[in-house]
Amino acid sequence: MSKTQPSPLVVCRNLCKAYGTKTILQDINLEIPRGKIIGLLGRNGAGKSTLIKILNDLITPTNGEATIDGGPIGIHSKQIISYLPERTYLDKTMTVAQTIKYFYEFYDNFDPAKAKRLVHELNLDLNAKISKMSKGMQEKLQLILVMSRNAELYILDEPLGGIDPATRDYILDTILSNFNDNASILISTHLIADIERILDEVIFIDQGKIILIDNADNLRAKHHTSIDEVFRQTFKANVNR
Repeated sequence: MSKTQPSPLVVCRNLCKAYGTKTILQDINLEIPRGKIIGLLGRNGAGKSTLIKILNDLITPTNGEATIDGGPIGIHSKQIISYLPERTYLDKTMTVAQTIKYFYEFYDNFDPAKAKRLVHELNLDLNAKISKMSKGMQEKLQLILVMSRNAELYILDEPLGGIDPATRDYILDTILSNFNDNASILISTHLIADIERILDEVIFIDQGKIILIDNADNLRAKHHTSIDEVFRQTFKANVNR
């Protein structure tokens, strides 16, 4: 007997978001399977952050619907999504250790032992006060906190933005080795060349519409080049139209 395919982790149907007469997302139809790392790729203003905010219940769609783990976005989805926003949200009066303790008390699925191990591996100091840490160090800490939850969906918005190039490969390996096989990761980034080696699938979004969804290896084989180059060619063509 063939195995039953697991249901998608995320389903978006005819999802739209508008502010007055300005349409930000238009008819987004999308399924995110379990056990995949997916790149959400597009230029500034393409709609990436709006889609991410809808999935995290930070804004509501104008039309259409999104479900996560078979249910509506809300209390349950917040419990199974671990979200890394683009901007730092840490309480800068706290130390690293105090922040880990706070997350452990706040999230049932937070693993403080994993967090402390990653703090050590990424050369942070448990006793350091966040206000004294550089932007790159704070971003490392945020990523540690996000990946230390035993979540089903990790949503990472520009996880490498303030991290130096020498550390990026280590950060990517940290992401790869710190989520379970049944979970998925959705990564929104401009640094496609840096992350494409870990991607299973890619989504190109432009002007609020999804213009491509494909398997990463298929896309590379089809175009005989990197995903970064496919992205550049696609959006250069769109600009010239």
